[in-house]
Amino acid sequence: MGKEGPAEVAIGVGAPPPARRGDNTVHPFDVGGAGAAPPAQRGLPEKPQPFRRWAPWLVPGFILANVVLFVITMGVNDCPKNSVSCVAGGFLGRFAFQPLNENPLLGPSANTLLKMGALEVTKVVQQHQGWRLITCIWLHAGVVHILANMLSLLFIGIRLEQEFGFVRIGLLYVISGFGGSLLSALFIQSSISVGASGALFGLLGAMLSELITNWTIYANKLAALLTLLFIVVINLAVGILPHVDNFAHIGGFISGFLLGFVLLIRPQFGWVSQRNAPSRYSIGSVKPKHKVYQYIFWIIAAIILIVGFTVGLILLFRGVNANDHCSWCHYLSCVPTSKWSCKSTTQSCQASQTGNQLNLTCDGSGRTRSYELPNATRDKILELCVQLCS
Repeated sequence: MGKEGPAEVAIGVGAPPPARRGDNTVHPFDVGGAGAAPPAQRGLPEKPQPFRRWAPWLVPGFILANVVLFVITMGVNDCPKNSVSCVAGGFLGRFAFQPLNENPLLGPSANTLLKMGALEVTKVVQQHQGWRLITCIWLHAGVVHILANMLSLLFIGIRLEQEFGFVRIGLLYVISGFGGSLLSALFIQSSISVGASGALFGLLGAMLSELITNWTIYANKLAALLTLLFIVVINLAVGILPHVDNFAHIGGFISGFLLGFVLLIRPQFGWVSQRNAPSRYSIGSVKPKHKVYQYIFWIIAAIILIVGFTVGLILLFRGVNANDHCSWCHYLSCVPTSKWSCKSTTQSCQASQTGNQLNLTCDGSGRTRSYELPNATRDKILELCVQLCS
C-alpha cells in the first residue's frame, strides 16, 4: 500500500511451491506384503490425487478489476481539464497523467484518489468512512504501482487459487488487505494510502503458515521454509525506504499468516490414503483427518485474528495514534539515512481570489503563482497547492 506522494510498490514474487511427498500423490496402502503385485496389476488406480486442483478465475478477475478501476480513476482525474500541465496529454486525452513532480508513478492526483476511496485517517475517524479500509486496496497511485502489484498477484495468487480454490483465496486476499489498511491507519495518519500490497503480503504470509501447518506432507521442508523466509524478508526490507507504507505490508503479512492456519489446513496423507483405499481391503485403525497441532494452530490463530481486529478497530475509531504508544515503531516503515529523510511534508498554501484570478503562495517554499480560475473550489485549490509546492 502506498503513501501519496510516491506510492508504495510491492515487489513480492511467489516462492516456487515446495514439493509434496510423492509429487503430490498418495499411493494406496500396500496390503499384499513384499511379494504383492503392483497397484496397476491389482486393478487399482496407480496414482490417485489426494487434493483437488482448481481452475483459477478469481485472481485473474481481481487483476482485471484493479486495472479497470485504475482506468476509471484516470478518467475521473481528467488531467487536461483540472491541471495546468500533464504527461502525455496530447496522446491520452482525459486519461493523461499528472505532472511527474506531483506523481512520479504516472498516475492521478491525490485529490482524485481521495474521491475514489483512498485511505485517509481523518475521513475514517471523523466522518465515519470506514469503508475506505477496503476500497483503498483496489486503487493504485500510478502505472508503475499497479504494474508491480498485479505482476506479483499473478505469480503468487494463481498458484494458491489452483491449490485451495477461489473461496479461501478470495477471503484471504480481502481480509489481509483489510488488516494491512487497519495497521496502516493506526500508524500512518499524515498522508493517504492506496494499493493492494497489504493483500499481497497476506498471500505471502499464508504461504508460510500453510507450510508450517501442513509440515508433515511436504518434502524438502527446510529448503522450502528458508526460500520463503528469504522472499518475505527482502520484501519487508524494501518497506524501510521513504514513501513506502511498510505498516500495510506488516499488517497484511500478519493477517495472512494467521489466516493461513485457519483457511489453508490440509488433511493428513494417512487419512486421505484410507479414504481412497478400496473397501475390500482392511486398512486397520482409522487415521485422524488432522494432526492435533493443526487444531491448536487453528484455534490460536482464530482467537488472535478476532481479538486483533476488534482492538484495532476500537483504537482507530477512538482516534488513537499508535505512534504515541510506541516510540520506535516508525522505524519499521522508514529508516532515515544521509540520503533521505523520513519526515512527512504537509503542503499548505495561502489563497486569495481577485475576480477571475486565483493567487496561491506555498507556505513551505514561498513560491507564488496566479491562475485564471473563477470561483475555485476547495478541492481545486488543494490540487493546485500540491502542484505548486511539489
